[in-house]
Amino acid sequence: MNSSDPSAPTPSAPAAESREADLHNPSGKTFMGQPRPLANLFSVELWERFSFYGMQGILAIYMYFSATAGGLGIDEGVALSIVGAYGGSVYIFSILGALVSDRLLGPEKTLFGSAVMIMIGHLALALVPGVPGLVAGLLLVAIGSGGLKATAATLVGSLYDLQDTRRDAGFSIYYMGVNIGGLFGPLVTGFAQKEWGFHLGFGLAAIGMAVGLTQYLLTRRSLPRTVHVVPDPLPRSKYPLWAAIAVVVVLVVLILVLTGAMNPGNLATIMVSLSVVGAVVIFTLLLTSKKVTGDERSRVVAFIPLFVGTAAFFALFQQQFTVITLYSDTRLDRNLFGWEMPISWAQSFNPFFIITLAPLFAALWTKLGTRQPTTPKKFALGIMLMGAAFLLFLPMVPVASVPVLWIALIMLVATLGELSLSPVGLSLTTKLAPAAFPVMMMALYNLSIALGTSLSGALAQFYSAETEGAYFGILGAVTIAIGLIMLAISKPVHQGMRGVL
Repeated sequence: MNSSDPSAPTPSAPAAESREADLHNPSGKTFMGQPRPLANLFSVELWERFSFYGMQGILAIYMYFSATAGGLGIDEGVALSIVGAYGGSVYIFSILGALVSDRLLGPEKTLFGSAVMIMIGHLALALVPGVPGLVAGLLLVAIGSGGLKATAATLVGSLYDLQDTRRDAGFSIYYMGVNIGGLFGPLVTGFAQKEWGFHLGFGLAAIGMAVGLTQYLLTRRSLPRTVHVVPDPLPRSKYPLWAAIAVVVVLVVLILVLTGAMNPGNLATIMVSLSVVGAVVIFTLLLTSKKVTGDERSRVVAFIPLFVGTAAFFALFQQQFTVITLYSDTRLDRNLFGWEMPISWAQSFNPFFIITLAPLFAALWTKLGTRQPTTPKKFALGIMLMGAAFLLFLPMVPVASVPVLWIALIMLVATLGELSLSPVGLSLTTKLAPAAFPVMMMALYNLSIALGTSLSGALAQFYSAETEGAYFGILGAVTIAIGLIMLAISKPVHQGMRGVL
């Protein structure tokens, strides 16, 4: 235990050892057959995703709605670009969160601080009017969400011994909380926004985060002692150096903002550039390091097309928060028996389909066993399905008012693509990682999602009602082409993975 952490529980050694033994005992007190603290982490993640997706569901329209409609009156293209940049920044900040967890605070304290930061960010959006509230809120939520994303899975993993056969099932239950929160967040905040205004919607997101945080505070001492320990403490002699680096970074950002070099219109492009530069640096480090063996170097090379494929997939998939939000506002017939459905409700189709279909996919892969497609082929399938989802917009181009069920069909196909690609991506990254650089490889995976999410905002600036056909057609066709290329090279990529399935 990290004795320098005053908030960490400090039970006597015998009591702590007894609790640890009970934690890893399958015949002891359990939650759905899992260690009891999983219920706590399940709840925290559910409410965090409720607040995150609830806020994101109404974020774009809050920015581009006119002031008379309760919004900020920002240009539509700029608003969608900001949403994409914000989404990408979460994954970049997850790298910062991992470093803070590993070198300064430990995973438990990092998660707690991140959750508090998220709640304060939602409160800023709810209570501080205008652009200042938007900037403060998005920055706090992005940094906090990055920190929580970097540590939550670590806390879940700490509940199990390496040989515990309950581990995979436990993560499945945990990720179910993610999707339950993602399902109900847009429904609740969207309804509140429609009936009573944006700030109540943001306020409900803050309340949801406060509920999860309160439960976590009441039960956090049940977590294993290991999560309170800093894995690789940064020597105090290096504190001044890293503090100076942080100050320089902040000053550079301020200068860029004050001079106009960084502005709302180019934030997504900047995030794209940061993601690309970061990826190139990390790939170069891994491929040139003497600590990386020949087999490990081959696996890193095999990860390059998977990195590109993941970015291409999320460049389209994350447009549910940018272009598809605008599409739902301006092109969708949301009239349900005389009542108009809130705009953000379209974003609940994806988590609903995940909850429904994920068990079927798991059963399919299990049944196929050794006959199931290789990971590169699954990636190719997921990318092509995402491209096909965008092509499904084309039949509706001449239709004045698009039926809600059509957007549901589009999101169904997109979700099929997600289930083919996303669940295996994180697992594959850990398998391909060189032994000396596991964190760096995970950073690459996060950068691929950051790149795709930022691209979703940068590309959104080219969308309009007049360019709708070309926009969806070109992006859909290009993405399918990327999927076909991935399929064509799947065999050499799989061979390059050197025995990793």
